Parts: sequence; structure tokens; C-alpha cells
Amino acid sequence: MVSVRVSTRLYPFAEHWFELEPGVRMHYVDEGPREGPVVLMLHGNPTWSFYWRRLIKALSPTHRVIAPDHIGCGKSDKPDDARYPYRLARRIDDIERLVDHLELGSAGDLTLMVHDWGGMIGMGWAHRHPALVSRLVLLNTAAFGLPSTKRMPASLWLARNTGLGTVLVRGFNAFSRGATRFCVTRRPLPAEVSEGLCAPYDSWDNRRAVLRFVQDIPLQPGDPGFEIITEVGEALGQFDDRPVLICWGERDFVFDDHFLREWERKLPGAQVHRFADSGHYVLEDAGEEIEGLVTAFLGVQAGAPT
Repeated sequence: MVSVRVSTRLYPFAEHWFELEPGVRMHYVDEGPREGPVVLMLHGNPTWSFYWRRLIKALSPTHRVIAPDHIGCGKSDKPDDARYPYRLARRIDDIERLVDHLELGSAGDLTLMVHDWGGMIGMGWAHRHPALVSRLVLLNTAAFGLPSTKRMPASLWLARNTGLGTVLVRGFNAFSRGATRFCVTRRPLPAEVSEGLCAPYDSWDNRRAVLRFVQDIPLQPGDPGFEIITEVGEALGQFDDRPVLICWGERDFVFDDHFLREWERKLPGAQVHRFADSGHYVLEDAGEEIEGLVTAFLGVQAGAPT
């Protein structure tokens, strides 16, 4: 059993579990009417479903909101490498199995909402099942390789490729803690929010996924996942025939304007909103504005209970 203590005022959601295999259980939030339109929210690294808390509250009066924690993250199990591969292909499989388990494909109206690694995972799943996706909401993410005009940030290179990076990420929690400081740029995070984001990653063993995500970034042919992101990225245009909302923090030092230009090129019909003073954790910086944009995008009536 994974014990993650966070403020129930901020994160008041019931726990749900899906056993992918013995010792590998995925935790997920499942809020809202079971017969309502579905919103599937996929977080990145080093966050978890806690990141979506504001939008879960805003949308669950009218939508069935599903927000899983990827394996090794949040309240999901944190198996060792012998029991779980921590690779992009497997994470796409996990979401596919969860969607099948919950029979979300039968809803007929599914919005996919993604951030950071959630983009690669979510769009990998969407590429397999494009007919199931009615609309997209994209927040500082990618579903394609590193743009040719973009260099990998030194902090990610260090974590991905060196023993020192391993010690910093798993031993000192530098990646998770650093993100709560450097991925918000409008104002400092309240302490209870910072603690909530970091709560699942409280030991060397529990930070395994944080490091594995960075090590799994596909940069060149031969890297695990490179063929997947190449195929998915080349096919993104298939989603330009449906509504797409992009909310983008312009002070993100990883998913910056180089990535946004790629999205705009691949999905030219997207509705794009830039937040000049917001960073990678754009929902923490510009949560109120994004809540308004998302609820309007999904047709949620103003004044619906939140």
C-alpha cells in the first residue's frame, strides 16, 4: 500500500485502483457522473494527479473526470525495475488498459488533457485510438522529438546521463523539489501545494520513476521510444479536424517556444493561449485563467458548482 498524505482540502478525491498485474497497481481519480462526457487527464514528471486538482473540481459537476497516476508516481505502486520497465511503450499500454477497464471508449465524448510526459503517453494512446478522442487540451508538452532548433537543457542532460544526476534526483529529491521552485514563475507556490506535489517522492525507492522518466527521454534513433514518438509526431495532423486548446506557459525552460511552434505547425487549427509570465507548471501559475478557458472550451455553464 502506498501512503501519500496531502491536504484533503486541496485534494479531496476518493481513491480508486486498477491492478495491471500483481504488485503493480495504478491509482486513479474518478470523479463526476458516470454517464457524463469523459475528460482523461494525464500528468507528467515529476507531478501526479494532484497537479490536476483544480480542473478536477471545476469539471466533475458535469463531466466524468479520470486522472491516473502513472506507475511509480503519486499513489500508484512503485515497483522495482525487475517488475516494471519504466518505458514509454509500457506507459501507453497502461493507459490503454485503464481506458478499456473503465470502458471509457463507450462514452462517445472523450477529451484528452495532457501535460509534460502526459503528452507523449496520451498522444501515443490517441494515435492507436483516434476515433475515441473528441478534443484535446495541451499544456506545455510534446508528442514528438526534440525540435531541431532546441538544445536539451543542461539540468536534464545531467539527470539523464550521469551518476551525479542519479544521486541528485533519487538521493536529494533535487528534481521534484527544484521543479516546485523553478517551474513556477508568476509567484512562489504555497507550502502546502509544494509539499503536495512532492509528497509521493519521499525516499530513494519512491523516486525511481522520477529518474526513469528523464532517462527515457528519446533523443535519437536507437533510444527506446524514439520510433514511437517519431510515428506519433508525424501523424498528429489527424487531430486537426477536431477542437484543440493549447495553454502555454512561455517561461518554461524545457517546453518553450520551440515546442509550441511545432504544435502550431502540426495542429494549425488549435486555439492557442500564451501566458507570458508563467512557467512549466502553468496550471499552478495561471490556474484561474486556464480553468475559465477549459470550462468554456468544454461548454461548461458559468456558475456550475465547483
